[in-house]
Amino acid sequence: MNICLLGATGRVGSVILENALSNHLSVQAVVRDSKKLIHEASGLKVIEGNILDEAVIAHSIKGTDVVISALNTDRRTTLSTSMPFIIKHMKQNGIKRIITIGTAGILQARSTPHLYRFQSSESKRKSTKDAEEHLKAYLLLKNSGLDWTVVCPTYLPVGERIGTYRFEKDFLPENPSSISIYDTGDFAFQQLFSEEFIGTRVGLTY
Repeated sequence: MNICLLGATGRVGSVILENALSNHLSVQAVVRDSKKLIHEASGLKVIEGNILDEAVIAHSIKGTDVVISALNTDRRTTLSTSMPFIIKHMKQNGIKRIITIGTAGILQARSTPHLYRFQSSESKRKSTKDAEEHLKAYLLLKNSGLDWTVVCPTYLPVGERIGTYRFEKDFLPENPSSISIYDTGDFAFQQLFSEEFIGTRVGLTY
């Protein structure tokens, strides 16, 4: 399996990369600064460039079997700008499977299911800007016809690898607390080998 990994130097992306390389998979990792990449392996191809450049996305996706995006918003329109390029070039290359890291804010609110969590009293965040950006990317995926999964962790400290956590389709499990970057990355990586959550968002917490 050859993976196109976007956001490979990020907190969750680096955990996904570690998983892929330790399982002897091939990875085409897209990074802005290759000096920040701490992993080296024979199966790793590093592509340095700006994810907002369609040519970089086209080059990174070509020859792969699946896309994993651990991109964050960068407090800008990174997700909503790059996602149309990702979808376009996945389709051009006949790639169906994509796994992305989202946010719990774009899950449905348990108390008011017609709202997203970031629109409801369940959200503690004062700013909704990042959640709105994640929502735009999710809606693009939802209408793409691809086999997508959006992993939506709650509060995300570095933490440690515990290995046990709770998950639920389209909602955050009741009484959420946090989830480490390690368990989030591990769960996202495991979705490469599962069809259970295709076409859904997955709420993740301890």
